Amino acid sequence: MIIDIHGHYTTAPKALEEWRNRQIAGLKDPSQTPKVSELKISDDDLRETIITNQLAKMKERGSDLTIFSPRASFMAHHIGDFQTSSTWAAICNELCARVAGLFPDNFIGAAMLPQSPGVDPKTCIPEIEKCVKDYGFVAINLNPDPSGGHWTSPPLSDRSWYPIYEAMVEYELPAMVHVSTSCNSCFHTTGAHYLNADTTAFMQCLTSDLFKDFPTLKFIIPHGGGAVPYHWGRFRGLAQELKKPLLRDHLLNNIFFDTCVYHQPGIDLLTKVIPVDNILFASEMIGAVRGIDPETGHYYDDTKRYIEATLNLSEEDRFKVYEGNARRVYPRLDRALKAKGL
Repeated sequence: MIIDIHGHYTTAPKALEEWRNRQIAGLKDPSQTPKVSELKISDDDLRETIITNQLAKMKERGSDLTIFSPRASFMAHHIGDFQTSSTWAAICNELCARVAGLFPDNFIGAAMLPQSPGVDPKTCIPEIEKCVKDYGFVAINLNPDPSGGHWTSPPLSDRSWYPIYEAMVEYELPAMVHVSTSCNSCFHTTGAHYLNADTTAFMQCLTSDLFKDFPTLKFIIPHGGGAVPYHWGRFRGLAQELKKPLLRDHLLNNIFFDTCVYHQPGIDLLTKVIPVDNILFASEMIGAVRGIDPETGHYYDDTKRYIEATLNLSEEDRFKVYEGNARRVYPRLDRALKAKGL
């Protein structure tokens, strides 16, 4: 089985975006604020967006199951207040749950959280519990910067985040550390803010002792880990200077990297530098980079091609990347698959 741990509902029906635009307009003019009941999306609407997009590409490229969460750039936690984010997260999570219900062999959910700048992270707990208990979700997406590129929140090691970590441990939920839209013109959302955040989150963990308090906590650093694999020597050296343990002991029991790296040399480097037990297959399709690479004639985000072509992985290694590691890092996913006899 090939499990893609990084999928977003980027092709949701147009009605979702239209409803969101009305919600945002309502922040200035409350008379324009829509009711949740005014959003009308049928099962046929959902099927159409999935069958012709994500599902078609999964079949074409040879992946079986996608961990599916709301569109990352649409989370936009910096917009409005907690109530704005709470309503929006609930809508987006429900749509992902409906997709997983319509295509149970191909999709399983991961939750967007109703984060808001300056709001206590523990306010996210009810949405986490609902998504686990009612929807059967297997993970969450955690935004380390709800301000949208201004980094006004404390680092991930700060105790204010602990209620979320406690819920993660209780429900055996890994978190993909994933920012959303940048509203800071200095940082392009997908080309800078995402990769900066991946690197920043890793360094926040390196400089702390977070995993002493939560030894079973699991973070996935997406987009191949940002700059981390490329600068692994720098991070090893910084850990040494800070009198931290070796990185393999300090972080690699808790931090994992996905394969959303869109060229062969990048995957070659990732699989050479990072231990195979810490690499999980992902493509993030249909996502930020949707075009065809003129150097190869294939889609940039067809990451399975790179995994197959790299000389750094044995067949046993590939099994770990494609399936084994995901089952270990996502215990609820493993149990869901076993319940189906898989």
